[in-house]
Amino acid sequence: MFSSSARGAVSTVVDPIASRLVRAGVTPNQVTVAGTALAVLVAVTLIPTGHLLAAAIITGLFAAFDLLDGTMARMRGGGTAYGATLDASCDRVADGALFGAIVWWMVYTYQPHRATVAAALVVLVASQVISYVKARGEAGGLRMGGGLIERAERLVGGLVGLGLTGLGVPYAIDVAIWVLACGSVITVYQRLRQAATSPGAGSAVAAPKGAKEYPTR
Repeated sequence: MFSSSARGAVSTVVDPIASRLVRAGVTPNQVTVAGTALAVLVAVTLIPTGHLLAAAIITGLFAAFDLLDGTMARMRGGGTAYGATLDASCDRVADGALFGAIVWWMVYTYQPHRATVAAALVVLVASQVISYVKARGEAGGLRMGGGLIERAERLVGGLVGLGLTGLGVPYAIDVAIWVLACGSVITVYQRLRQAATSPGAGSAVAAPKGAKEYPTR
């Protein structure tokens, strides 16, 4: 929901930076890996140690510049299948580090109600499932996309909750986690529903390599 509307605003800043990096010989894949490594480093060092506002601000900046590698790829004549796979994989790593660090901080420092910790784990797992269902469906030729809580909404919700908690707003992270947990479960259902109703959903698929073949009846 946020992704398309934010893209135009951020591109005015991203495009000049991407152009300079391309001229300097930096590749989009290098930017993808470097950005992910820095995002993970920020998450696993700042959040568990309680520097929540700093973590939210810095991670938000990295998220805003997530368009950088894609913009560079288009400036170089177009992306590659490997580049898209690397980018999607690195997004999963960054998301896992962010919400994993939030769970760590909750358990060892914040110590909320156990149900809230469970909700945070739901967000952590569901964030991966939402992306996987889309990727697996598209790989099978299904029409996928959209949903209540996509990556942009997940990041905004998590970072706003972190930032407000860092500013001393009570229960901000609790509310953010519960909203994301409920919305993520709904989104998993939406994605699976999309897959089930997409043209070609009932098409036969080849058996896995090495699996026993059975005659059709």
